[in-house]
Amino acid sequence: MIEKLKAAFASGDWVLVVDDDPNNLRMASHILSAHQMRTSCVRSGEEALKLLGSGVGMPDLILLDIHMPGTDGFQTISMLRENEAFRKAPVIFLTADDDVEAEVRGLDAGAMDFIRKPFIPKVLLTRVRHTIELTRLQSDLAAQVEEKTRAVIEQEKRISRINMQVVQTLAGAIDEKDTYTNGHSERVASYAREIARRSGYSEERQQSIYLIGLLHDVGKIGIPDTIINKPERLDNKEYAIIQSHPVRGDKILHNIPEFPELAIGARWHHERYDGTGYPDGISGKDIPEEARIISVADAYDAMSSMRSYRGILPQETIRREIERGKGTQFDPVFADIMLQMIAEDTEYRMHEK
Repeated sequence: MIEKLKAAFASGDWVLVVDDDPNNLRMASHILSAHQMRTSCVRSGEEALKLLGSGVGMPDLILLDIHMPGTDGFQTISMLRENEAFRKAPVIFLTADDDVEAEVRGLDAGAMDFIRKPFIPKVLLTRVRHTIELTRLQSDLAAQVEEKTRAVIEQEKRISRINMQVVQTLAGAIDEKDTYTNGHSERVASYAREIARRSGYSEERQQSIYLIGLLHDVGKIGIPDTIINKPERLDNKEYAIIQSHPVRGDKILHNIPEFPELAIGARWHHERYDGTGYPDGISGKDIPEEARIISVADAYDAMSSMRSYRGILPQETIRREIERGKGTQFDPVFADIMLQMIAEDTEYRMHEK
């Protein structure tokens, strides 16, 4: 029986659905099977753990109901994370509740996203596909770096061995979570590289900060789309979830120890020069130089891009805001370089297209 399951699951994406409601199981199985995904449906956390422990391998994704009799979703994901074989299994929680505290708890437990019940077929399919793709991209990136940088090599060799296409694809997938931005990570990376060039960085360090900039928002993978794309003002709990993305990004990129600089931008791009930023509240030159550069590049692109509540800001408005933030939000040196770039952009080409 186990060998038959292994053979079946090897032929396509395997999604394990765990829900105590048979109607939800039938609906999820019908939607996913209609799009060439293979599903295995169980009605409890205990059944899921038993199936996974039988040797069938690791699913491409687990859809896990939060509220179930016996072992609930939180307990199930905790047991998965304690098992070396399934520690990295991607999990999306299923819930009929609109409970921000439960979402925070779920994200802290290691869930990648939430899907509301009753299912909307297009939403279920899109989130399942995106999560599987993102998980594979992260795994591919880590595997390539591990394979190609086993020996201690110089920084130039480490950077040259990173698969740029995989990094750019991952950055694009991150940006796709936000309905209101397009190409944000690429633009931030480009602005940061130009600031680095004007600061006298070597070509090697310019390329390094470009890669750091591409992945500075990687932590948003774990933030629900409903919060990222909420058109109204975020409440305190939702804002706290958004503020968790630098730490989440740091955790993701620390899985690539051969290039630890990647995590710098992810963790510290929201720190402020005066120490009032997050997540660590560090200030001045205690903030790594790369993060100080990405901070001003990120702020510039945020102001020169469309948002749900406004259009692209006028260039003069952006110039005033960066001038106002010198020494408080931004490193004055890098803010001045950004202001110089703005002054030279007489036709205002540096903005979201």
